[in-house]
Amino acid sequence: MPLTFRKVLKGITYTAVGIGGVLATYVASAFVLSRIPVAKAQPNASPDVPVYLHSNGVHTDIVVPVRTEQMDWSQQLPYSNIPSGDTTLRYIAFGWGDKGFYLDTPTWADLKFSTAFVAAFWLGSSAVHATYLRQLTPGPDTVPLHLSRDEYARLIAYIQQSFKYDAAGRVQHIRGHSYGPDDAFYEAKRVYSFLYTCNTWTNNALKASGQKACLWTPYDGGLLHQYGR
Repeated sequence: MPLTFRKVLKGITYTAVGIGGVLATYVASAFVLSRIPVAKAQPNASPDVPVYLHSNGVHTDIVVPVRTEQMDWSQQLPYSNIPSGDTTLRYIAFGWGDKGFYLDTPTWADLKFSTAFVAAFWLGSSAVHATYLRQLTPGPDTVPLHLSRDEYARLIAYIQQSFKYDAAGRVQHIRGHSYGPDDAFYEAKRVYSFLYTCNTWTNNALKASGQKACLWTPYDGGLLHQYGR
């Protein structure tokens, strides 16, 4: 075997082993750290506001009432931004993620390697996905939470801080994009990566509002595990 070929083969082998080691470390860290709980800050807090943690099997959202005495989300994210314009929808689900992934991958069949690569390695921008809902039913993928007014105020602040705003202080609606009749996308802060995913954002939302959460998680299973799902 020629010396040059052996060197190339050795280099490929070392690279493959290195990548495999990084992936194994990532998977192991994700599993272990997602199983380490962050306890609810105030176990006996007053259950004033119905909030939900919801997973579609991969991605998690935080779902809140459209209107409470503390916040009317339809003032900041008007119903007119969703195709249906349906003002009878009572809840709104917030998710955060890579903008390219959100807009270019409406289904898993549309996923491209280039989209996934950009999302994983800090190369893209982000968006907030807001979906209006009529109601939710608690179940394996939908966890009911009941926040106190103070906890909900912190959650409101966390969500609002995730948006990008224009010079007039308005959220920036990404027009012409939705998955269905009742959702819309908005420009967001931060950059998605394999270390800070959509589920990391949700986990941090739970932490910000004093709810049970994972020490760190990139995937939905860790969050659902904390709530016995």
